[in-house]
Amino acid sequence: MSVSTPPPAAPAPRQHGEGAARRTRLSPEREGELYAAVLELVREVGYESLTLDAVATRSRCSKATLYRRWHGKPRLVSAALRHMRPFSLEDLDTGSLRGDVHELARRIGDTKKDIDLMRGITHAVHKDAELAEAMRTALIEPELEVMQAMLDRAVARGEVDADCPAIPFFPHALSGAVFARPMIEQRPADAAYLTRYLDAVVLPALLRN
Repeated sequence: MSVSTPPPAAPAPRQHGEGAARRTRLSPEREGELYAAVLELVREVGYESLTLDAVATRSRCSKATLYRRWHGKPRLVSAALRHMRPFSLEDLDTGSLRGDVHELARRIGDTKKDIDLMRGITHAVHKDAELAEAMRTALIEPELEVMQAMLDRAVARGEVDADCPAIPFFPHALSGAVFARPMIEQRPADAAYLTRYLDAVVLPALLRN
């Protein structure tokens, strides 16, 4: 009489996303190397000519991993820009609005501008809605939140009126100075220039007399 061998037990069901998360997890060092490779390629060929095949080859990372983790080129490039950004605004709180905007000017103005990189990205944003949305999510919205928190603290301290009409235009005024000086004067918007601009134009519009 033969004894039948019971079939092997079925594997436990995998939680949704568990396998993908395990396969695509990268160490911080490895992720930093990949982001650096992405931005090197953007500098070399521009955003439009960048391919995930080229990223995979340069970074020695599989194309499948790139798609699983970032879902395509727009999110990957915007994530690389956020990771490699040379300054941070997250701990910006000096105790006064004037101190905050001066520190903001220092952090933005003292960074080395990567002209070739930003020229390629800015040109692509105007033509690629998906890239524009990814850039807004990864870079623009977090910085807007920091600036709004800065202004909210100034209102709470009584430095700025809550209904001050200049509040909504603070990010526009700052970014305008950063991009306008190179076009008008052929000079970078360094920290000294931004501080003078903020003191002369922006703070008088915000602070109570």
